[in-house]
Amino acid sequence: MADDIFGFRYPFRRLLWSPSVFREWSGSPPPMDWVETSSAHIFKLNVPGYNKEEIKVQVEEGNILHVRAEMGKEEGHGNDTVWHLAERGTGRRSFSREIELPENAKVDQIKAQVENGVLTIVVPKDKSPKPSKVRNINITSKL
Repeated sequence: MADDIFGFRYPFRRLLWSPSVFREWSGSPPPMDWVETSSAHIFKLNVPGYNKEEIKVQVEEGNILHVRAEMGKEEGHGNDTVWHLAERGTGRRSFSREIELPENAKVDQIKAQVENGVLTIVVPKDKSPKPSKVRNINITSKL
């Protein structure tokens, strides 16, 4: 595969979309930007209406960044309330998104903040060279 798609550098092709994840969650994942600088990977997700207590950011299985959120049900405004229109949704809203982080991610130094409806996650990069993943296997005449 090319490292360039529609003019954008796209070295991390695997944003995880597991059907089992979406069975649990009612909403679609929020729009996201993923920007790489010389020192970090920066993720920005639109999360309007969610507060920081309703959002959970975790690293699972070593390098899977898992972002999930669940907004509580909006309560009525008293016993005499009559809803005439509910376009914003009055039930529970939730989403889940998983991203496979690159090998150079410093998962123990991830920081996240939510401000003005945007969740920003900063994943610092490890700049030290990684040992080669190539490993030679000796061949013998008998096992």
